[in-house]
Amino acid sequence: MTYLSRRRGFVLAGALGTLLFAVSAASAQQQAPLPPGSPLIGRPDTEAAKKLAPVAPPPLPAAADKLPLDKLKAPKGFTIEVYASGLDNARTLRLGDKGTVFVSSRLKDKVYAIVDKGGKREVKVVASGLYRPNGIVLHKGTLYIAELSQISKIENVEDQLDNPPKPAVIFSDLPKDEGHGWKYLTVGPDEKLYFQVGAPCNICMPSDRHAKIYRLNLDGSGLEVVAKGIRQIVGMDWHPTSKQLYFTENSRDWLSEDIPQDKFNRVTQPGKDNFGYPYCHQGNIPDQEFGWGHSCDEFTKPLALLGPHAGALGMRFYTGTMFPAAYRNQVIIARHGSWNRSTKIGGDLVLMKLKPDGTFRSMEPFVTGFLQNNNYVGRPVDVLVMKDGSLLVSDDYNGAVYRVSYGAQRTAGR
Repeated sequence: MTYLSRRRGFVLAGALGTLLFAVSAASAQQQAPLPPGSPLIGRPDTEAAKKLAPVAPPPLPAAADKLPLDKLKAPKGFTIEVYASGLDNARTLRLGDKGTVFVSSRLKDKVYAIVDKGGKREVKVVASGLYRPNGIVLHKGTLYIAELSQISKIENVEDQLDNPPKPAVIFSDLPKDEGHGWKYLTVGPDEKLYFQVGAPCNICMPSDRHAKIYRLNLDGSGLEVVAKGIRQIVGMDWHPTSKQLYFTENSRDWLSEDIPQDKFNRVTQPGKDNFGYPYCHQGNIPDQEFGWGHSCDEFTKPLALLGPHAGALGMRFYTGTMFPAAYRNQVIIARHGSWNRSTKIGGDLVLMKLKPDGTFRSMEPFVTGFLQNNNYVGRPVDVLVMKDGSLLVSDDYNGAVYRVSYGAQRTAGR
């Protein structure tokens, strides 16, 4: 063998070794396991899919003068203004008997209170050191807080805003899964606490404890199952006349960019309703893995579909009198917006009009503009009807709360 041949052999061997090392390193990096419940589990191994990932909010809340008010649009006659700013990761909204607006967070550890004194508003922290405190509800002066794995309460909270006590735990036997572990909390006409335990995954066979709506007595006793087959809920409310429970549901990811759609549901048979997860999606699509041997007709159908991956979250029946009569006892839903679609949808509020029997009639845009040129300038999470009939909207992307009013009535913005 000549010197030149040997040299070429060494070079080739070295290049091949470098290539194999690079491939091995890249393979090891790609095969690093994702944490349980990660939204990226199941993402297709394609260049287009690899560009899709959850939208991270800015590191700090936006200043009041930097909020995207000029981008937000509502029907003629409506006004949108800033109600409060500086509430990091603002999520669920609740109203106290004395007019205090309580705001939860999910990624932060706090629950806030907005105190309005003649149009000038002050933000206070009423609880901190919490873990995933997304779910809150007020009932007869008591603030109930649902964290990832427990529910607690602060009694007479509006009388103790300057020196609130530590929340007292009333129920702690909940799963600790991060995937869809954050809760939504409401109180029913039966004076019981209602909340959900979401699926611990994108798509899987949930344990007997997951993918269900539960209820508890106000003291934390008497746990019961209300409905099952539910992937994740971040919005529930009660029909003003029928007193039936309505809720939004986020459907599975990574089946396609266009299916399945999120759902708008109603519980008509408490303890019996099964909404289909993981066997059936959007009421008519069998799951490609778990749907075998099942028909979608076995399960409770959605009232309406809310768009593919639209992130339908908070919802309320509009029971005020400020808005036009066409809004009375209809549903306003906050669509947080999609992240796993190349062309995003949502980032808005929609009006769900119902028929007299409580079934779905139509869906119309209400407040738009959080999504601009396929990018978010804000992300609505929850809505709250105020005593004067105006509507508050939380935005966890900017850490803000907006006020939507109709007609000449206005309050000073902050």
